[in-house]
Amino acid sequence: MRSIIDRLEELGYLWAWRVIDSNGFELPHRRERVFLVASREGDPADVLMADDTPLVRPKTALGELAHGFYWTEGRGGLGWAVDAVPTLKNGSAVGIPSPPAILLPNGRVVKPDIRDAERLQGFPEDWTAPAEEVTRGSARWSLVGSAVSVPVAAWLGGRLKTPGAYDRSRDLAFDPVGRLPKAARFDGQDRHAVAIGVDPLGRRAPPLAEFLRHEGALLSPRATAGFLSRTRVAKLRFAPGFIDAVEAHYRHVAGVQIEPKRVA
Repeated sequence: MRSIIDRLEELGYLWAWRVIDSNGFELPHRRERVFLVASREGDPADVLMADDTPLVRPKTALGELAHGFYWTEGRGGLGWAVDAVPTLKNGSAVGIPSPPAILLPNGRVVKPDIRDAERLQGFPEDWTAPAEEVTRGSARWSLVGSAVSVPVAAWLGGRLKTPGAYDRSRDLAFDPVGRLPKAARFDGQDRHAVAIGVDPLGRRAPPLAEFLRHEGALLSPRATAGFLSRTRVAKLRFAPGFIDAVEAHYRHVAGVQIEPKRVA
């Protein structure tokens, strides 16, 4: 990012960037992405920084809310999201889809249907279905994972057309060598970090369990056992009751009354 903004300034551009979360656009999808706007006319901060409506995220409530996580992780990360799915990914380099898992209030652990994944990005369901005419169906997950959330793009387009007014009292010191801030701008003379959140509009999403329209596939015994094995050697902190719930799911889908084999 530092190389990009160095070059933009050399070319005479003002710039602004901001991390924005799709979850604040009525989508039960925690997706933080950096948006950068540069311009030689007008102040990009008036586009990216004019809106700020902080949204309070719900706290873990197993048995009451759905919780998204990545079943392919468990050792060094989890992608935990309360009443939302974590960031949808585009899958592996060889085209294997990597959908998240969702622990539903009823205790089932499912992978969302691709049509709900499209909706979690703000697209109509089956938006990516034409891809199956030219390639394998799993490519739909790559299209969804690589996409920009529709309402975020719509908001940004609207602000490009009609900028707002940035409040310059939000300006903070910009560290020239340290960790980059989540929001920053260049006014033509100085760089500034910006005290602003990830929610321009702060529109709360419907509950994830109610948002889903399609029956997701149950997380298989093999996938569940692999996830549990990784959690047992991890140093992560898990929400109280979460591992117990996943173990209960394993016993249900595997049809056994014993815990999956523990792997050292």
